Amino acid sequence: MGYYLIIALQGFCVYHCYANRNNYYWILAIIFLPLVGSILYLFMNVFQRRDIEKVQESLVTVINPSKKIKDLEKKLRFSETFENRVALADAYLNEGMNMGAIENYKASLKDVFANDFYVISKLVEAYYFSDDFDNAIQTAKRIENDSRFRKSKSSFLYGMALEKRNDPISAEEYLRAFDAPYSNYRERLELARFLIRQDRMADGKLVYQEMISESESMSKQSYRMNRELVKKIKEEFAGLQ
Repeated sequence: MGYYLIIALQGFCVYHCYANRNNYYWILAIIFLPLVGSILYLFMNVFQRRDIEKVQESLVTVINPSKKIKDLEKKLRFSETFENRVALADAYLNEGMNMGAIENYKASLKDVFANDFYVISKLVEAYYFSDDFDNAIQTAKRIENDSRFRKSKSSFLYGMALEKRNDPISAEEYLRAFDAPYSNYRERLELARFLIRQDRMADGKLVYQEMISESESMSKQSYRMNRELVKKIKEEFAGLQ
């Protein structure tokens, strides 16, 4: 298998070199040093500098996530802009540092950005994951009439928060918005669990069955993307029998 991959890589690089009229010595390097020559060609002629920098940044973030936050904190101290503050808040939220996220999202909601949809929607998330359901609900109400809200993550969390505050009818309305075939499996799994919690076993089972049925006709790529969720869905459904 590895041999054929190298041949395919060589073929792509030779074609790219010819089509883009790059120096002919690259073709010699690709042919006589198949793997090394092809990799060097990709980095020197195919990948853009910004792509390489993005890969490097991602690797650093995975290895040392605190470094990204420290860098963003320094950047905000140097230049206190809306963009820098929101970027820091996003990083806090991604790392589960919800209080820091809330503080910075709130601080960014001023002047011309006082009603910024993105920041308010992220603030809903930060409140929800802090188990501050009352503030999550009140914050969501600020954008619930925006057309972008209905299918957003903050809308789904709004529905979940409404259940936490004993409003299952309103909660179901928002959760049902994500009940679409061949999509939103994570949200639909939560919908099924919600229905079970509301003692609506038949309705909950129906949602499970629909997802399981869809999984049997998924494309290979879609199934790979949802493999763990499908496994969880089947396990939970089996536990209801």
